[in-house]
Amino acid sequence: MSPIDVHLEALTGSGPTGRAGLQGCAPPELPPGRRTFYIETFGCQMNVHDSEKVAGVLAGRGYQQVESPGAAAVVFYNTCSIREKAAQKVFSRLGDLKPHLHEGQNEEKIIGVLGCVAQQEGEEIFERAPWVSLVCGSASYRNLPELLAELEAGNRRVTGLATDTDETFETEMTRRDNPYRAYLTIIEGCDKACSYCVVPFTRGPERSRASGSVLEEVHRLAGAGYSEIQLLGQTVNSYRDPAARMSFAGLLAAVAEAPGIRRVRFTTSHPRDFGRDIVEAIESIPALCDHVHLPVQSGSTRILRAMQRTYTREEYLEKIALINSARRAISVTSDIIVGFPGETEEDFEQTLSLLDAAQFDGVFAFVYSPRPNTTALGMDQQVPEPEKARRLAVVLQRQREIQMARNLALVGDRFEVLVDGVSRRPGQWAGRTSSNRILNFASSGPGLLGQYVQVRVTGASPNSLVGEHVV
Repeated sequence: MSPIDVHLEALTGSGPTGRAGLQGCAPPELPPGRRTFYIETFGCQMNVHDSEKVAGVLAGRGYQQVESPGAAAVVFYNTCSIREKAAQKVFSRLGDLKPHLHEGQNEEKIIGVLGCVAQQEGEEIFERAPWVSLVCGSASYRNLPELLAELEAGNRRVTGLATDTDETFETEMTRRDNPYRAYLTIIEGCDKACSYCVVPFTRGPERSRASGSVLEEVHRLAGAGYSEIQLLGQTVNSYRDPAARMSFAGLLAAVAEAPGIRRVRFTTSHPRDFGRDIVEAIESIPALCDHVHLPVQSGSTRILRAMQRTYTREEYLEKIALINSARRAISVTSDIIVGFPGETEEDFEQTLSLLDAAQFDGVFAFVYSPRPNTTALGMDQQVPEPEKARRLAVVLQRQREIQMARNLALVGDRFEVLVDGVSRRPGQWAGRTSSNRILNFASSGPGLLGQYVQVRVTGASPNSLVGEHVV
């Protein structure tokens, strides 16, 4: 999964009565004092969606969400371990909680670590933070009711650490926290074995959700009023229908055909499994968003081989040429890792030249972060941290210049925007285009949230566009 970084404190929703609320039956009653929870999310869109699942499970048991860990009977940290700093944040949060657990009134508080750090560290978390009572990986969220019941019955510590189960996609009740866009996981885990990545260890092997189950969920979401669906997976285009009915491109087309669905997105794609059929689907089906996130990680074939990325620089650029040949313009974003072990200045220069050749509309760039259980951890020629930081700054500046030029070229163009935000300034709105560009615009129209409107671009910055509503 692309490390598109999301950090949500106290993930909140619109409540069980709205479109963004709980989908399921009425929650059972629980004893007073055991019905509040707080959840903080670190990581990518899949972690955000996982937190929606967890919130749905908790709401289904009668819990209500609160905005601070101190006010909660249950405190969950849904974690990411892609980068070292993300994992460190979790233990920092746990350390912040410790002083408050010895004041008497919080003796029965349930503290849980969820997600990738939970799966990676396992029961060692109990050794590092003995006040933690639950450790649960993403494949075990369906079992949360049973795990909570064990804790409520007096058990001190419980774990859910399976990684190879197919019961990992949607929980019985999922609380949706965006009233317009719904996330939907179609493939879990990863088989690619990149030498720097912990995902195969934390989320297990690739397991795809049956196309019939996916489409049934899409129709339910459309019936509930969602107009945009985002299909998720660590390598979403590696999807293999267990029922052998649909290819990934075929599934995209089928989701786009669901009545009421106006936009379909997907992330994150792996270059190895990205083919012409996906491009042909995007260029021929208007509801498929004209945006592809295609991580390259390095512009050097030598480093790509060390990363075990399964393609060369030339093969990656062939994928970019394929996308650029589409009759419909398709925006491309990517991921870059700098300072991988053994990366020379020449390798780094090849990454810079790839930025120039690919002309990405956005890049998420990071320094290499050593992770447990990965083959890169033991590699020689580790790049010094100051040099990693320098290279990252150079990449970000080069890409900033590319994005500035590309966004300026859009001034005067018109885009359809799904309005999903409002500015503090009167008459100012925000939304995203089909190509996933952020567009802030002025409009005198009232109540635009959730609407699709036409906007003319009047200005640009490296990271967003500015425009005016075209009535």
